[in-house]
Amino acid sequence: MGKLTALKIRSLTEPGRYSDGDGLFLEINGKGAASWILRVQNNGKRQDIGLGSSKAVSLKEAREAAFATRQKIAQGIDPVAERKQERQVIPTFRRAAEMVHEEHEKAWKNGKHQNQWIATLKTYAFPKMGDRLVSEIEGPLIRDVLAPIWLAKPETARRVRQRIGTVLDWSYARGFRTTEAPMRSLSKGLPRQPKKDNHFAALPYASVPDFMEKLGARESVGRVALEALILTAARSGEIRGATWSELNLEAALWTIPAERMKMGRVHVVPLAPQAVAVFERAKKFKAGASDLVFPGQNVKKPLSDMTLLKILRDMDLAVTVHGFRSAFRDWVAEQTDYSGEIAEAALAHTVSNKVEAAYRRTDFLDKRRFLMRDWSAFCTKARDRPISKQVEAAESGRS
Repeated sequence: MGKLTALKIRSLTEPGRYSDGDGLFLEINGKGAASWILRVQNNGKRQDIGLGSSKAVSLKEAREAAFATRQKIAQGIDPVAERKQERQVIPTFRRAAEMVHEEHEKAWKNGKHQNQWIATLKTYAFPKMGDRLVSEIEGPLIRDVLAPIWLAKPETARRVRQRIGTVLDWSYARGFRTTEAPMRSLSKGLPRQPKKDNHFAALPYASVPDFMEKLGARESVGRVALEALILTAARSGEIRGATWSELNLEAALWTIPAERMKMGRVHVVPLAPQAVAVFERAKKFKAGASDLVFPGQNVKKPLSDMTLLKILRDMDLAVTVHGFRSAFRDWVAEQTDYSGEIAEAALAHTVSNKVEAAYRRTDFLDKRRFLMRDWSAFCTKARDRPISKQVEAAESGRS
């Protein structure tokens, strides 16, 4: 039986707390306003929980609310967190995806990736789950989104799955969901995908010299950029975003800043004479309003990735731009005696062995000078054989 009665409550006017028992209090403040407070022990800590104004909540309702709250605590439920979540506006999957994209796109270095990230969700996920609240999305719905493309477009399907998972995990972290994304169980509801080939379609290295000759038969900013990409073994984004301030043609060096590199580290590219000549030819495309070596139609923006790919398609080649890096790597392995470490450094790949990476203090710049001269000589038919033996001579001269 409680200590308070409706009659007694009406007679209370002095500020203070008046106990009804079992932690329930009527609190009157200095202005005469009264509200119900429940004092509990939650996870070993004392906690005061408001149950509402006495004008809106009667004594009987306050006791019922206090009893229900104590029951939830006994069951391991945090009533304050539960109430906060109820007040929170749960977004739809569409809105949550847009918020995730807005938060993360500045950290993504690749503009193409920024656009593709949200575009794949718009195309494949939004039609079926875009208007559903993130709190309602479970495994069966995700499976229904992925099933039509799981075998037909396996790589796209994997990306969609990963991006759906990112949105739902973000929603869980924000308190919009009670669980993380249910992605593990999806594999049981979808057929096994065929093993994927991780290699980019590449032109065989033996065909690169003839390709370079055909490429140089016509002059355009895209063709010159592709020549530079091949002779430096650079990534498409690195060459398209190259600026004149990064180049020192007298020293035959191209220094790419960390923010433009995939691995987030400065990369210095030694330029062979043929590569220097290509960059010299690029000066004819220089625009006063831009520092870009290979400007696009809008001179303040670099060439698009599709510009380079279109050159290959116009030449009836079913290969990728990135594949020239594979051709370079195969050539090093099969036609030279340079070590794999030097080739990987030329490609700006990270050292997979963490212990080795921690102790390596060199980027093999001197050896890479000879490597890139050999590669450029091969690509331009300037020499029948590589000159990798010069590396040994250079090392001998130092000792």
